[in-house]
Amino acid sequence: MHARRIGAAAATAVALLAARDLIQKRHALLRNFPVIGHARYLLETIGPELRQYIVTSNEEERPFSRDQRTWIYASAKEENNYFGFGTEVDVEHVQGHAYLKQRTFAGTLPDAHDPQAPLPSAKVLGGPRGRARAFRPASVVNISAMSFGSLSGAAITALNKGAALAGTMHNTGEGGLSPYHRNGGDLVLQIGTAYFGCRNEDGSFNLDKLKDVVSSAPVRAIEIKLSQGAKPGLGGMLPGAKVTPEIAGIRGIPVGKDCASPSRHTAFSDVDSMLDFVELLATETGLPVGVKSAVGETGFWQELATLMARGDRGVDFVTIDGGEGGTGAAPRIFADSVALPFRMGFSRVYGTFAELGLTDDLTFIGSGKLGLPENAAVAFALGADMINVAREAMLSIGCIQSQKCHTDRCPTGIATQNPWLARGLDPTSKATRAAVYLRTLRRELIKVSAAVGVGHPALITANDIEIMNGDYEARTLAGVYGYKDGWGELGPHLADEITALLATKPTAVQKPAV
Repeated sequence: MHARRIGAAAATAVALLAARDLIQKRHALLRNFPVIGHARYLLETIGPELRQYIVTSNEEERPFSRDQRTWIYASAKEENNYFGFGTEVDVEHVQGHAYLKQRTFAGTLPDAHDPQAPLPSAKVLGGPRGRARAFRPASVVNISAMSFGSLSGAAITALNKGAALAGTMHNTGEGGLSPYHRNGGDLVLQIGTAYFGCRNEDGSFNLDKLKDVVSSAPVRAIEIKLSQGAKPGLGGMLPGAKVTPEIAGIRGIPVGKDCASPSRHTAFSDVDSMLDFVELLATETGLPVGVKSAVGETGFWQELATLMARGDRGVDFVTIDGGEGGTGAAPRIFADSVALPFRMGFSRVYGTFAELGLTDDLTFIGSGKLGLPENAAVAFALGADMINVAREAMLSIGCIQSQKCHTDRCPTGIATQNPWLARGLDPTSKATRAAVYLRTLRRELIKVSAAVGVGHPALITANDIEIMNGDYEARTLAGVYGYKDGWGELGPHLADEITALLATKPTAVQKPAV
């Protein structure tokens, strides 16, 4: 009898815990996997103690190490994101680690404790080419391209609301502008090879449909996707399990069948015709227009820079994606072995434009694991003006790096179209976490810039960072990537402009600039 009472009490307790887990909205994992989901948090709590006796360290896991994920989780939850007792990086022997060189003295610096952490771009997007709707982005950190379809509607909603709260832009991804992108965040509309949302029945591009989409939402810029880091030269892939009737309607494709985007565009066939296409979109919409690409052979970039040097046509921005970038689904060979890593690829593209003196005339955007302060600082030192974050933004809204994105079985409801799993993600609470993470990353960039003695990350130079080769050699970032004097730096007028702008603490820097 006594054992029966204990069993009944235990069963009641488990039932109550399950009910609580199903009702609460703070943790998507617990809503989807009541009771048993607590095991993950228990193991996470005692992980440091267990890892003293288990092989895997805080720095070993990939794509994001445990320490990196811990920093993002803590930042998004406004918890203590500091680390104690010292670094776990083998600073005496590690090869390839980047170290910023702090300065003893500095001039007036921005307030690193401002809760909003305002950090506008040093360049006006579309300004050099006189676009009608040119503007200065309010944030150098923005949300990268992740399509509805690859991510759930709840996840897109959370990210878009988070972007609105943090004052950042949200890239739609190539899957089209869905209802979930219409929650207040400013948008960058991405056009992929399949022209989802602006296509004819045969899959060709339709300008009138594009103009309708642009006029229906707060679209601030258009990005033409040529390729992405995790699957360059392949085209996008949405597994049929994720192609719901809703997604099929938005994209104009059959329900339940694999959706494979073409590997290349049909609206243009070379750099010359691509620039005609860019100018057509910019003229018809007034928006800044740029391209996104991973970096392989450099002939494309050399021809693009040469044609832009004439001054009559050009892109307003280039988004460079590293081969280490993320994806919802890609063949292993493409994810592992096609396209250059970010630092090498970006530096080659930047150098191509720098040789012709064009770097002040367009905005450079970096992506590929740049949502961590140290990686972001290196990107800015190499010449990036803004960075896009994707998987880090997913982590901020609850991703646990289960790497189930391609199976439609994401346990936290982020990278899935399964209604049961997606319901576990509460967009309202996760939006706040996304916003807090984005603001925290900006604040970290302000702090590290101040340590270097400058007021903005775009003012960090390639000589302010050294790359260590074990404990016997160190070379500056400029030396490693062959930068010439002045490369990676803003022109004097841009540097003075952003310094003055930060000193005046603007409240509406994202208004169109005429």
